[in-house]
Amino acid sequence: MKSYFDKVHTWGRISCITTICVLFLVPIVFCIHYNAWPPLQGVLKGLAAVMPLYWATAVAEVISYAPLLGAGGSYLSFVTGNIANLKLPCAISAIENAKVRPNTEEGEVVTTISIAASSLTTTVIIALGVLLFRPILPKITAPESVFAPAFQQIIPALFGAIGASYFIRHLKISVLPILAGALVLVFVPSMQIGVLIIITIVVSIGGAYLMYKKNWV
Repeated sequence: MKSYFDKVHTWGRISCITTICVLFLVPIVFCIHYNAWPPLQGVLKGLAAVMPLYWATAVAEVISYAPLLGAGGSYLSFVTGNIANLKLPCAISAIENAKVRPNTEEGEVVTTISIAASSLTTTVIIALGVLLFRPILPKITAPESVFAPAFQQIIPALFGAIGASYFIRHLKISVLPILAGALVLVFVPSMQIGVLIIITIVVSIGGAYLMYKKNWV
């Protein structure tokens, strides 16, 4: 497994660096083509306003997602994107169906294969969806459409369904993080999701540890 993880980290770093370079090349190509370069001061000012939020989210996602996704799954997920909506639910479902545990050799293999298959499937589905649903998609997603409310609740419905199964199986250790997240949103409704994730993670780990020491779980 050491040789396997060495290769995973090597190719994972190469893929991440390559992806970052490609992402930066897109605006650079446009700037070169149109000969329109934004002033450096304006770029830095814009980054200063949004970067702190993204840094918090990035740290929270790595800490919370990596143990479930595994090494190979993490690299694939962070390169292909859409982790919360697709890759993470896919990995969790694969782990449950295969009856393996995260952070094991079996779990590593299962999550990597499931996320790779998910990435390929997503690419095909998106391509087909763009071609087939392009004529009707604006009509069903329009504000006046009867389907519009459903499109606004996709993420809550997805995570509610996934979370409910875990909350029921681990009800005692789920109460504290749920209450903590709810209270934070009640008193600070504008709280960024990245900061909220970190808070609930700390409360969850701390509460589970205390319950374990008290022999409550």
